[in-house]
Amino acid sequence: MADGNRFLHVMIRVLDLEKSIDFYCQHMGMRLLRKKDFAEGRFTLAFLGYGEESDHTVLELTHNWDRTEPYVMGDAFGHLALGVQDIYKLCDDLAESGVDVPRKPGPMKHGSTVIAFVRDPDGYMIEFIAR
Repeated sequence: MADGNRFLHVMIRVLDLEKSIDFYCQHMGMRLLRKKDFAEGRFTLAFLGYGEESDHTVLELTHNWDRTEPYVMGDAFGHLALGVQDIYKLCDDLAESGVDVPRKPGPMKHGSTVIAFVRDPDGYMIEFIAR
């Protein structure tokens, strides 16, 4: 690979775009960087992240307007991972605000890294890794 290449974004499909934007902005601390409707294709793209796309990898949320059924997660996708400062407080705060925390903070199996998992509104798993 040539110098100058970098990872730009990860895309996930979401059923309720506003609910997902709220989740990632309010609970994960991201900001909405840009959002665009594609009326002819009947979909909207929203890009969220911790910094500008020119310098950071971001999350692309794709909302297909006519979709009414939840997406199937499948068995190939694993999770999104975020490095976090105070994993115990973050998980407590998220649980108090109604976010599903299926794996409470603690050392990972066969290791010492402290991790936790939360679930977004569409059921995608997000791993927190203590930094």
